[in-house]
Amino acid sequence: MGKHQYRLFGAILLSVLFTFSVSAKDSTTDILSGYDTQKIAAHTWFIPGPLEGPSPENKGFMNNPAFVITEKSVIVIDPGGTVEAGRGLLKRIQKQTKNPVTHIFNSHIHGDHWLGNQAFVEANKEVKIYAHPKMIEIAKEGEGQVWVDRMLSLTKGASKETVVTFPTDALKDQQEIKIDNITIKAHLNEKAHTLTDAMYEIVEDKVLITGDNAFNNRAPRLDDGSYVGNMAVMDKAMKLPIEIVVPGHGPVGGKEVLENFKEFLSLVYNTTKKEMDNDLEAHEIKPKVIALMHKYKDWTNFEGAIGKLVSVAALEVEENDF
Repeated sequence: MGKHQYRLFGAILLSVLFTFSVSAKDSTTDILSGYDTQKIAAHTWFIPGPLEGPSPENKGFMNNPAFVITEKSVIVIDPGGTVEAGRGLLKRIQKQTKNPVTHIFNSHIHGDHWLGNQAFVEANKEVKIYAHPKMIEIAKEGEGQVWVDRMLSLTKGASKETVVTFPTDALKDQQEIKIDNITIKAHLNEKAHTLTDAMYEIVEDKVLITGDNAFNNRAPRLDDGSYVGNMAVMDKAMKLPIEIVVPGHGPVGGKEVLENFKEFLSLVYNTTKKEMDNDLEAHEIKPKVIALMHKYKDWTNFEGAIGKLVSVAALEVEENDF
């Protein structure tokens, strides 16, 4: 083989190796792989995230991020639980449009929904990030870093590039924000899933993004919230002029998502209250609650969560009766 042939062969080999390394890197960093980008309305898309918790494999991607393509921009709601998740979401958006992401809306303080903010600020330092004022306050008081540390632990270091990126703009209840041809209406709550919840109505598309005020096919966590408050929010949401509901976790649907989740909460809370009136303890109430919840027994983490949910309900019953 001549000198020029060696050079050509070397160049080809380097090119093949580089292409392989890039492809290998892309395949390992696409943490949204296997979860389709679904168009659910004229302007609105979402990605149905996994129902399990944060892990090294999903790098903190476990929610239902959504985005809205306007005439000139992109609006993102709940960009995920780590910068890695946010970067994956941004790549998905860029496959659908060349419009820049200009606005982000965060639903509540739990980091699996908003720590992906970082990826969008990296891409556009002028991006506006909206949230409940209480969420911004609590995040800045230290809860943001608590969630970064928690995700780092749960992903066993896979989310190590994530840093706290706070929302920039506090919302008011019923505030409407016009972005090109799209209106986002914010519905703020005092205490439902947490003290920091905001739901977002995409007015023109008749879509409601609930955050964790509603779950579907996955048992909730309610340690920071209120059964009574969350059920009231479901009642309020059912009166809105919407047709499509995107829960914080689980499949998209119609208003039946809200109805089913309210029923889930009601069965736990009202059964707990009734049996506490009969002087039963939480551990005695748990099997009575389970017996009534055939419709929900196959929800992800139902068995692991139901005991804690009954205990939380018992504490709220006591507080409300005091």
